[in-house]
Amino acid sequence: MAVIHFDKNELSNLEYSLQREMLSTNRAGGYMSTTMVCCNTRKYHGLMVCPIREDDANNYVLLSSVDETVVQHAQSFNLAIHRYPGVYEPRGHKYITDFLYTPTPTLIYRVGGVVLKKELLWIHERTQLLIRYTLLEARSDTWLRLRPFLAFRNSHTVGKANMYADGRSYPIPGGVKNRLYDGFPYLHMQMNAPSEFVAAPDWYYDFEYAEEIRRGYPGHEDLLTPGYFECRIATGQSIIFSGSTEQVDPNTLANVFDEELSHRSNKIDFLSCLRHSARQFIARQGDKTEVVAGYPWFGRWGRDTFIALPGITLTQGKVDTCQEVIDTMIREMHDGLFPNMGTAYNSVDSPLWFFWTLQALEAHIGAQAIWQKYGHAMKDILNAFRRGIGEHIRVHDNLLVWASHPHLAMTWMDAVVDGHPVTGRDGYQVEINALWYNAVCYTLALAEQAGDQAFVDEWRSIPERIKASFLKTFWYEAEEFLADYVDDQGQNHFIRPNQIIACSLPYTMLSDTQKLFVISTVRRHLLTPKGLRTLSPRNPLYKGRCEGDQPTRDRAYHQGTVWPWLLEHYVKACFDIAGASFLPDAQEIISFFHEDISEYGLASISEIYDGDPPHNPRGAISQAWSVGAILRIQEMIDAYEAAKAASATAATAPTSGQKSASVKKSASGTRRKSAATTKKSAKPKKTQKTK
Repeated sequence: MAVIHFDKNELSNLEYSLQREMLSTNRAGGYMSTTMVCCNTRKYHGLMVCPIREDDANNYVLLSSVDETVVQHAQSFNLAIHRYPGVYEPRGHKYITDFLYTPTPTLIYRVGGVVLKKELLWIHERTQLLIRYTLLEARSDTWLRLRPFLAFRNSHTVGKANMYADGRSYPIPGGVKNRLYDGFPYLHMQMNAPSEFVAAPDWYYDFEYAEEIRRGYPGHEDLLTPGYFECRIATGQSIIFSGSTEQVDPNTLANVFDEELSHRSNKIDFLSCLRHSARQFIARQGDKTEVVAGYPWFGRWGRDTFIALPGITLTQGKVDTCQEVIDTMIREMHDGLFPNMGTAYNSVDSPLWFFWTLQALEAHIGAQAIWQKYGHAMKDILNAFRRGIGEHIRVHDNLLVWASHPHLAMTWMDAVVDGHPVTGRDGYQVEINALWYNAVCYTLALAEQAGDQAFVDEWRSIPERIKASFLKTFWYEAEEFLADYVDDQGQNHFIRPNQIIACSLPYTMLSDTQKLFVISTVRRHLLTPKGLRTLSPRNPLYKGRCEGDQPTRDRAYHQGTVWPWLLEHYVKACFDIAGASFLPDAQEIISFFHEDISEYGLASISEIYDGDPPHNPRGAISQAWSVGAILRIQEMIDAYEAAKAASATAATAPTSGQKSASVKKSASGTRRKSAATTKKSAKPKKTQKTK
């Protein structure tokens, strides 16, 4: 049975069904997204949302929705649902009996004696949506009427009725093409069955998007319908509607649909859903392969790309895809920095996470290949940091990285309100310098293996000097954890999750004892079932709910809001200390997300959660580094379980000259000391003060 399936009772309850959104992407930057009853609640919702030029990072809503009407005995039953101010009209959700997510989003409608199945399918690497309607049951002659609603606007805006929109329809084989405004491609709408298109251009007013209103944005839109298609449909017959930015041959639609559907994975359990979700973040356009940070409103972010990349590609063996993304980013590298949002070079950590991504990739292609392909870029980044990047990033004489900007937040805690960073972490940031140390050590290790003596001679003494400065600068002796950042005023002692990254990296400056204290602090103050809080609830600046208009949400974004991606580093740090004995805890962490694939963004993990229980999902419905982190945790679990199983097998295997029975007696009569028991506990014995 499909893991994501909803019945009539759930679907007809709009308080329930409108909070569950589906997503399907074409792997080229375009997507389809709406609620599972096909009622748009966001300006980002639509059946065809896509870029219209390769050099444009924006998405545009072309086809907002399609209303289906079943006609029998001159009676019409509209299966659609729209929200207008104070009312839902029509109320077609009452006809939906089932929703299934796999292999493609599918709805079943029952109207009297009519049972109609609707399957929505985005074609990969093309901007084409197919909707297949199959009449499963009918006692009388049945007609199907399809009315498209067009938007033709940037996905970040809402459209209004105007005199400039071109409502004319131009005939093409099997349908018509429309283009509301110059500069857009034509939308080609075609049917694979005999149909009549009735041209009747008209504006429909005040579609209401409740989620936008809730988030403090304009939430009312006018949409233009160019007319409607009408065709007869027989019991057992399937009819396909195609929306595409290119004209297609209507006679091929059935074969295209079947062929595409045969390649879709079955999302039948938690992990298959997450693996499917991970693949949806990869977008290929021309010679670029990029990571979409999150749906429905994020584009490519450099920082998110490197943090998410190992989880969304390497955990599924997509080594080539991982390298294609890295190669795309390197082509855009400038003065040691990668573009973060769009073409903004404003992230101090993006280039440092690049090294961490390469460390994950090394396990798949080897150290020699890493150095041959990426060694030049690695050295360029380190040298750029050493000499200083612009006015805002420099390495001081103590060899720590200092980053500051009067109007930007240059770390991942980057919310800005009224021109001022909310968290204001100017100075030495703990995770930046932990990543800096890791990058230097890793590059030195590869350079030594490759015999790059000039680089080794220049950098050999640097790691120990960074380590000495780091511990002196960041370790807060009174409470025994790491300061979040240090500026001219001294240490900032806010308890934030950034310190856990200093414990989880392949090269770390902390002793095991220090790691234990950091883990304990993070566990007591920040750990929740959905991730790590960004600030301790005991801090007076803590915000427990991330809701309201954008300034209000931005003030909470990194002031207590929970982020799932940080869990990967918490789990890694705990495994490094406790070994296989941490397996039950890691498995429990994964289990807390099982319910998420049937809530909020179906088959995925959201961007953030409230800091306060019940930790409601917020933000983007599907976030790359959230999904990547959970898949990486699962990979760690699998590795430790495999090692544990191998150890158990070795312990019970008979040795030469021994009888099997005596071995069994010995194995049951003595307790073998496993690797886990030789590790330190992940819980410090020393009683901790709290802050």
